[in-house]
Amino acid sequence: MQPRNMSMSGVVDLAAVKAAGEAKAKAEQARAEAARQGGTAAVPPSALVIDVDEAGFERDVLQRSAEVPVVLDFWAEWCEPCKQLGPLLERLAVEYHGRFLLAKIDVDANQMLMQQFGIQGIPAVFAVVAGQALPLFQGAVPEAQIRETLDQLIAVGEERFGLTGIAVDADADPSAPVAERPAGPYDSLLEAAMAALDAGDLAGAVQAYKNVLADDPAHPEAKLGLAQAELLTRVQDLDPGAVRRNAADNPADVTAQLAAADLDLAGGHVQDAFGRLVETVRRTAGEDRNAVRLRLLELFEVIGADDPRVTAARQALARVLF
Repeated sequence: MQPRNMSMSGVVDLAAVKAAGEAKAKAEQARAEAARQGGTAAVPPSALVIDVDEAGFERDVLQRSAEVPVVLDFWAEWCEPCKQLGPLLERLAVEYHGRFLLAKIDVDANQMLMQQFGIQGIPAVFAVVAGQALPLFQGAVPEAQIRETLDQLIAVGEERFGLTGIAVDADADPSAPVAERPAGPYDSLLEAAMAALDAGDLAGAVQAYKNVLADDPAHPEAKLGLAQAELLTRVQDLDPGAVRRNAADNPADVTAQLAAADLDLAGGHVQDAFGRLVETVRRTAGEDRNAVRLRLLELFEVIGADDPRVTAARQALARVLF
């Protein structure tokens, strides 16, 4: 199984954009649902440390990273440093009281995950935050350094993605099972949309998201998913070289600039896409200007309103318009 939707290098490609946006939308939806129900059910401390394999990676790591930063401990039974680091990480997971989730991965049983993360030696520790993976450290690191790294990770998760952790019931039976979140009213439609995306059925994904929005126009995950699916639809048949040449040769051609901006975003050049459209708004008027403005707002949806690049582009757009 391939752990999809992760950006290991920090370069924002379309898969990473999709994952981060999905995770942020799910986090917003989960917080809203918890607020409606009077809060999120607390989990026992034992639920803060889990064993993860390739089959459950998406469910147990990628999806959970929409709620809380997930720390990945790659280990093996024969690894002596792992026997030192593992218990320390487990103790810290309980001590941090739900601010992060520890997922332990046995590399001998999960060779594909080891390869996907480029693990050269163990113990190796990564994190997944809102669907995006980043390396933390390798080897048996001093506890003080680990604490500092965890503090930074938690701060990033909270400040950028609004991840405030999971509630922990310190008095719970340590062996008590974790109650599963009840299915929401649109879960089946959203799952169908994701399945369609994974299968390359973009039209099916678009329709599934539209079905949700027809009943709940403000649904955050459906709005985000629709924006992403429509972007994928627009770029799937484009010739990148031809599109970029056309945009360079025809700076006043709105259609050419819109296509190039879509490719910019799909290729991870977020600021280039935003800058291109802001400049096109400046050059145009009337219906052309409005068409470019609306496309820019759609691309904001793909990235997420809390991303600093979106904030900067909104400010630049306001200066051009007003």
